[in-house]
Amino acid sequence: MKSFTKVLSTLLTVSLVVPALGACGGTSNGASADKSMNDSASSSVSVVSGAGTTSSVSSASSSAASAAISSSASTSDEAASNSSASEASASEASATENTDWQRADDDPVAVKVNIDAVPNISDDFVLGMDASSVLVEENSGVKYYGFDGKEQDVYKTLAEAGVNYIRLRLWNDPYDEDGNGYGGGNNDLKTDIKLGKRATEAGMKVMLDFHYSDFWADPKKQFAPKAWKDMEIDEKCDALSKYTTKSLTKMLDAGIDVGMVQIGNEINYGMSGERDYLKVIELLKAGSKAVRAVSKKYDKDIKIIIHYTDIKRPAGINSLCAKLEDRGVDYDIMGLSYYPYWDGTMKNMQSVIENIVQKYGKQAMVAETSYPYTAKDGDGSGNSFPGDRDLVEGYGANVQGQAQSVRDIAAAVSEAGGMGICYWEGVWIPVGPASDDNSKIWEKYGSGWASSYAGSYDPDDAGKYYGGCSWDNQAMFDFEGHPLDSLNVFKYIRTGSNN
Repeated sequence: MKSFTKVLSTLLTVSLVVPALGACGGTSNGASADKSMNDSASSSVSVVSGAGTTSSVSSASSSAASAAISSSASTSDEAASNSSASEASASEASATENTDWQRADDDPVAVKVNIDAVPNISDDFVLGMDASSVLVEENSGVKYYGFDGKEQDVYKTLAEAGVNYIRLRLWNDPYDEDGNGYGGGNNDLKTDIKLGKRATEAGMKVMLDFHYSDFWADPKKQFAPKAWKDMEIDEKCDALSKYTTKSLTKMLDAGIDVGMVQIGNEINYGMSGERDYLKVIELLKAGSKAVRAVSKKYDKDIKIIIHYTDIKRPAGINSLCAKLEDRGVDYDIMGLSYYPYWDGTMKNMQSVIENIVQKYGKQAMVAETSYPYTAKDGDGSGNSFPGDRDLVEGYGANVQGQAQSVRDIAAAVSEAGGMGICYWEGVWIPVGPASDDNSKIWEKYGSGWASSYAGSYDPDDAGKYYGGCSWDNQAMFDFEGHPLDSLNVFKYIRTGSNN
């Protein structure tokens, strides 16, 4: 998940009167300059392969779609005046076709996307979705629908759209001493078992994301769980090992098809209250050893992910990987957060993946990504990335732009030798209209990014900026729970939208 500082910085840029943040939160000092909105303005998505040919990221149809929906379309007046009549006719037809994409705010569900298949993508390429907020959303009154307009289990809809993995974040104890939930899904083990069973029943595998914290863990905050707060490192490693073993065992005993386990979330600068990298290494070893032991007991090949962000600084990622190798940390996959409007170019992302695969012999994937389909706010809490500025060149804040971004990121990852992508929280939508005061619902059910009760655990962030969902404009369902055609990008990546 994105750092809370970045979200606040974005929202303060947009408006000084927004009282609450959404899915990601924020801090008051605006210190996360490495992922500020200013960085995203210079982002580029063009990728050229070594042989001088255009990468699979930039297909002909994606270029046509992007031209019609981006303010950065590069057609000069001189070229237009010299074009033939047939070219002018084709351009007019393309512009007419793309007006539907531009009307996403009016009726996004009606929009049909135009997506080319990704060449040579592997059969086992991970096409994942973090869908951790579903239970609290439903408890808050949200309904999800299938593509036929009928209400149905959202996990079934995700599977029908081509999603093959569901990522679930897991917090140790996201409740205050009176049992009030911190929000953000209240994703304790009990919640994740319910969600994991539904994902498995829908035919998808589960990626279990241990934060090893009681609430959001990200580069700016890695709080130890309350029960581990005063532990020395040896005792904390033992507690982490036991918690990992217990949680994974209960998931498997419930019949959940766990295929990957992520030990820590965006741990570039610490984990579970530890900042010393040598202590973080010991925690990682404890978690990895526990996963291997449970995997062996159940005769399952569960892959272990270590998760970093801040990939705009490839030297930093390389240094972290080198430390893991030098200290003998046992893992299979390097997971990376890559939000194209914050985290630099696709070309840079590819180079980071290539380095991991080729230099360290590990698999690599984009463990978090997303893109907006609208600049509207659905619940009155403000959006972490508003979508009305600082868009990635060639990708509009509309249904086509959202689908194209996911498709092109998958293509870039595949081309670089990566093994998958995971979209972050494509199901997190409003629990009520922006014109309503939804705060009582967020507080009661935990369907906002944080409740006021989280202030006892995280006073400087959640305690000040608790509120609703800031991710509704990056979901793949409209504000009423109907799936967008951009959700089908997960199957279109393999088939194309015209097949």
